[in-house]
Amino acid sequence: MLPPWQMFTVALQHVLVMYAGAIAVPLIIGAALKLPKDQIAFLISADLFAVGIATLIQSVGVWKFGIRLPVMMGVTFAAVGPMVAMANAGTGLPTILGAVMASGLFTVLVAPFFSRMLRFFPPVVTGTIITAIGITLLQVGINWAGGGRGVADFGAPRYLTVAFLVLVSIVLINRFFKGFWSNVSVLLGLIIGFAVALPAGMVNISGLSDAPWFAVVYPFAFGPPVFEIGPILSLCLVMLVVMVESTGMFLALGELTDRPVGETDLTRGLRTDGIGTLIGGIFNTFPHTSISQNVGLVGMTGVRSRWVVAVAGVILLALGLLPKLATIVASIPVAVLGGAGIAMFGMVAATGIKILGKVNFENRNNLLIVAISLGVSMIPLVAPTFFDQFPHWTAPLTHSGITLGALCAVLLNAVLNARPSTGEKTIEDAALEHWPASH
Repeated sequence: MLPPWQMFTVALQHVLVMYAGAIAVPLIIGAALKLPKDQIAFLISADLFAVGIATLIQSVGVWKFGIRLPVMMGVTFAAVGPMVAMANAGTGLPTILGAVMASGLFTVLVAPFFSRMLRFFPPVVTGTIITAIGITLLQVGINWAGGGRGVADFGAPRYLTVAFLVLVSIVLINRFFKGFWSNVSVLLGLIIGFAVALPAGMVNISGLSDAPWFAVVYPFAFGPPVFEIGPILSLCLVMLVVMVESTGMFLALGELTDRPVGETDLTRGLRTDGIGTLIGGIFNTFPHTSISQNVGLVGMTGVRSRWVVAVAGVILLALGLLPKLATIVASIPVAVLGGAGIAMFGMVAATGIKILGKVNFENRNNLLIVAISLGVSMIPLVAPTFFDQFPHWTAPLTHSGITLGALCAVLLNAVLNARPSTGEKTIEDAALEHWPASH
C-alpha cells in the first residue's frame, strides 16, 4: 500500500495508458450504428463506468470473482468486427447488448472448464504467447507514435518528435531517478509530451464546452435487451478468443509479480472477464477483457500492487460520471501515448523472452514450437488481408495474432512434446514445475 498521493499518481498513469483504447470501441460502434453525438458520448461514459466496476472486481476480488492481481479491464477489440457487422446488417443496439450479456454469462459458466487447460501452458508455450502479445502490441504503439492509424499525415515529423521526446524522457527518468519518481516515469513522460504538443496545436479539445460536468450512467438506457441466437453465438465465439488472450496476460502478470497463476486463480480471472461483460451489457457497453497494455506498465514501473489498479478503477468510475473531465483526458494526442507505448509493449515482449530463457532448447521440438508459433502470430500484422477469403465468423480468431500464436503454441506443444523421449519431460511435468507448490 503506497501513500495516498503516490497511489493516486501511479493509478492515474494506468488510466492514461489504457484510456485511448477504452473510448475507441464505443466510438466505432456508435458510428456504425449511426447514433447521434450525444448518444455516442453516453456510450463512452457508460464504458468508463462499467470498466471501473470490472477493474475493481478483478483487482480487489469479490467472492469467486477477481484474480487479485494488478489487472486493468477494458472493452475488447476482438468484438468490434462482429458488432460492426451486426450494425451494418441492421441489428439494433438492444440486440447487440443482449448478445453481450448472454456472452458474459456464457464466459462465467465456461471459465472453470477453460482454466483446466493450464496444464497445457508450460514455459515454452507461456513464453511464446507473452512474446507474441508484446510484438502485437508494439504495432499499436508504433501506429500511435506515427500520429494514429488512418491520419492523412501519418509519420509527420511533429508526431515522431513528440513520441521520441516521451520515450527519451522515460529512459532518462529511469536512469537518473529512483523510487517513486522512477515508478511514475511513464506519467511524467506523458506530461512532458503533452506540454510540448499543446503549443504545437496537436491537442484537440473539441466538444469540451458541450460536455456536461456530471451525468448519471443508468442501465438499459437504449431499451430492454433483445436476445437473438445469431448475435449471441457470434459473441460467445469472441469470448472464447478473449479467454485465450486473457490466459496469456494473467500468466505474464504472474511472472512480473512473482505470483505464479494456478488453476483457481485463472478461473477467478476468466470469470471476471465474463461478469465484466455481463455488467457491460447491463450498462450499455460491450464485451470486456483484461487490458494487455497495462501489463507492460507493471513491468516498466515495478509497482506490483493490485491496490494501485483498484484506485485506477475508482478514477474510471469518476470519469464515467464526469464527462467534461473525461473529454480533457481524451484530448491527449496519440503520438504522446506512442512514445510510452513502445517502451511498455516492448517490456511485455521482453518478459516473454525472459520466460523462454528457462526453456530447454536442446530439445529441438521447443525451437520448432517457438519458431512456428511466433511466425503464425505475425500473419495479421504483416498481411492483414491474409484471411479475407475465410468466412466472416472466423474473424475474431484469424484477425488476432495473439490468439493464432497461442493456439498454435498449445497444439504444437501437445503434438511434439506429448510423449517423453530420453531426458525430456511430459507436458504435465513441465506445467507442474511452473505452478506454485500449493497446486
